Amino acid sequence: MNAIAHDFAPVTDLIFADLRRVKLRTRPFKALGHFRRLLKDKENTAEVFHIFESLPRRDFVPSAKTFVASDTGRKVLASERALAPILDDHAALRRLPAGSVAHAYCDFMEREGLSAQGLIDEADKSWGDRPRYDDMLAWYGNRHRDTHDLLHVLTGYGRDPLGEQCVLAFTFSQSPSPAHLFIAWLGGLHIKRGLRSKAPILSAIREGQALGKACPRIAEMPIRELLAMPLDEARAKLSITPATHYWEAHRVWREEGIDPYDLMKPKAAKQAA
Repeated sequence: MNAIAHDFAPVTDLIFADLRRVKLRTRPFKALGHFRRLLKDKENTAEVFHIFESLPRRDFVPSAKTFVASDTGRKVLASERALAPILDDHAALRRLPAGSVAHAYCDFMEREGLSAQGLIDEADKSWGDRPRYDDMLAWYGNRHRDTHDLLHVLTGYGRDPLGEQCVLAFTFSQSPSPAHLFIAWLGGLHIKRGLRSKAPILSAIREGQALGKACPRIAEMPIRELLAMPLDEARAKLSITPATHYWEAHRVWREEGIDPYDLMKPKAAKQAA
């Protein structure tokens, strides 16, 4: 397990970048192979992490350096060394006021049967026996990973197939890794090809990207402060407006007899008939 997700030692023990780090290369064909395997088993989240390794974010190191050198970055590094213990402590989060981001987050995670630690475990499995890096770059990257489900809560996107693509498009504007757009758009095109529908699938993904661009980088914010805010106030502060095309797609699908959370149902019913 990456110690950075659990160690509460003083901040000064973290170097910026471990000298053992190997620079990742862009390998689009390898990413495509992992995407094809992901389509065969959508629960195999290890394939998602492999896609991100194959399509690395080029401005990651300078962005991390700018953030950790800032006043906010130093404050967050000192107070939020690990996010999973904060996000998974639902008892403490439930003590925050009703209507807060914290309550909405707990409701979402409990309803979906998720945990922040569960996402870390999936990442660790995909990482295998390779070296672990306990440096500021790992800490910065982990914040983007660990706030994924919080983005669902703040944007209102569900965990349905289109909702996941929209969150990835939103995240691209927050953390411009090509992998975000790669999965979002190929996933959207896969949905569109598999359904004869008038639903605005690609417009919803494009809208998600625009919403992420208008929003400050959530992973670079003090998450404890964000969790304590009223949900509506947090969305207003972050300039997150309702995703109209996403909900329109859901409306159209329901009119067409398609379950937005199980897009394979119509196809399976047709084959059975």
